[in-house]
Amino acid sequence: MNVLTIQNLSKSFGKQKIIDNLNMSVPEGSIFGFIGQNGAGKTTTMKMVLGLLQPDSGEIHICNEAVCFGQTKTNQFIGYLPDVPEFYNYMTPPQYLRLCGAVIGIDKSEMEQRGHELLSLVGLSGVTKQIGGFSRGMKQRLGIAQALLTNPRLLICDEPTSALDPVGRKEILDILRKISDTTTVLFSTHILSDVERICDHAAFLNQGKIAVCGTLAEIKALHGHDSLLVEFSADDELLAFKQQPAIKPLLANSEENNREIVLHSRNMKKVQQFLFNVFSETGLCPVKIEIMEPSLESLFLEVIK
Repeated sequence: MNVLTIQNLSKSFGKQKIIDNLNMSVPEGSIFGFIGQNGAGKTTTMKMVLGLLQPDSGEIHICNEAVCFGQTKTNQFIGYLPDVPEFYNYMTPPQYLRLCGAVIGIDKSEMEQRGHELLSLVGLSGVTKQIGGFSRGMKQRLGIAQALLTNPRLLICDEPTSALDPVGRKEILDILRKISDTTTVLFSTHILSDVERICDHAAFLNQGKIAVCGTLAEIKALHGHDSLLVEFSADDELLAFKQQPAIKPLLANSEENNREIVLHSRNMKKVQQFLFNVFSETGLCPVKIEIMEPSLESLFLEVIK
């Protein structure tokens, strides 16, 4: 089942088309990376999913119910963490969650237990200082706790790690990984390494459309060039390797870094045969030969060319 389905969605601001006939589905139980450059339209899409922005055309369904602009019926299924969450800074975390629980009608006794569980989940159990003294990472963690108050089917996180230091990023990613057993996560970001760390599905947004979509394994298999790294112990060995006739045709798209060379080919088996023939005939002996999986960064750069 898909928790979120977007069909033929379009949105323009004036003459500028931001979202252009976008189609995307988020499977239940996934951590879904929604990838795009800054300004690509990720936040615009999130606002339309939440019913806060009216599409020019297209349909959005949450748990098989249609999203309607200005109505909140489908938001019962959604928890939302904006890129910069805002709080009442004079409150403590338990006070703030109690207020949020009262607003949405959660019973007080249930709220006490729920609040304790959520603050423990996000690493804020026992923290009693005012929110105004929190770091950016602590505020993001409290924002996740707030977004999970209603046990949502879908948690939408809009650039949750973009302004965090490495420790803060790891904390947020660890939390998202923990909750994925019970909540589907839609993770909007331009930080590709974060997607590789926790996501199992991803979609690349480019020029208002989904350019690539699927599991990370499918995306890498279909869109990545096979690459092979060869490392030598001396510069003259690398030079001798590059001068071999069988190797020269492979150098057009190669990359070098010190004594390493990365060769790209769609027929990696044939490249390996060339390499081992060269090593056997010349006596050259590399210190490393490694078939490299394509990174999301290289795939994304390929998509947006």
